[in-house]
Amino acid sequence: MKIIDLTRLLEPDVPSDPPEQIPKIQYMDHKETAPGMGKFFADATVDDLPDGNGWAIDMVQMCTHSGTHLDAPWHYYPTQNEDIIPGGEKAWTIDEVPLEWCIGPGVKLDFRDKADGYKITKEDVQEYLAKIGYTIKEGDIVLLNTGADKQWGTPKFLAAGAGMSSEATLWLCEQGVHVVGTDGWSWDVPLPFEAKEFAENHDPSIIWEAHRAGRKRAYCHIEKLVNLETLPDYGYTVYALPIPVKGGSAGWTRVIAIMDEDR
Repeated sequence: MKIIDLTRLLEPDVPSDPPEQIPKIQYMDHKETAPGMGKFFADATVDDLPDGNGWAIDMVQMCTHSGTHLDAPWHYYPTQNEDIIPGGEKAWTIDEVPLEWCIGPGVKLDFRDKADGYKITKEDVQEYLAKIGYTIKEGDIVLLNTGADKQWGTPKFLAAGAGMSSEATLWLCEQGVHVVGTDGWSWDVPLPFEAKEFAENHDPSIIWEAHRAGRKRAYCHIEKLVNLETLPDYGYTVYALPIPVKGGSAGWTRVIAIMDEDR
């Protein structure tokens, strides 16, 4: 079995998120925890522990959107499926997302040739699929390779890579795709580029447009993936199972690709 790990290492103090979203991790080693460990065993002291060693533990403070994570429809808008159900319905939180959505055949769209801030159209997606000879199937998990991950560890990551348009996202949803993913900070065009476009034309429809597509058709996307360049266009199964944070807008996710046996 060949497994490719697509999950970003969770690190503290890395300036690749807005300041309020940067994870903080307090690492406590065996010596630091030894006095506290003794309290679990009646009158045990540090001297009773082998070489005075307790257990290693870590205290973490982070946003549900830290590291590789799966966004729930609730993140995008209070309602979902307005194109399918009159008036829509309450958007799912991460603990309500069907796990069946989170396992499926993977398909990679390699748009590393597009400039930072390029908005990927429906025609771009269709042309790429025609080039690789693939027809999208219901339940496919579509992964967007932009090359943005190469800027991880620097503030440039926040504005790196191409992003998806609303029309391209909705077209994938209409083909039966429920989960998509990107190696960028956002499934949308990076926010600085969307902000610039809005400043130029004051068209509110472009604000977070690909995310807002979930208002019309429920879908989830994975952000901050890695190693997409090592994947073929298709021929593998993606597993992206989120931590079910009750009422959460997202869940931290270990994402892997298992290659088909003939690969």
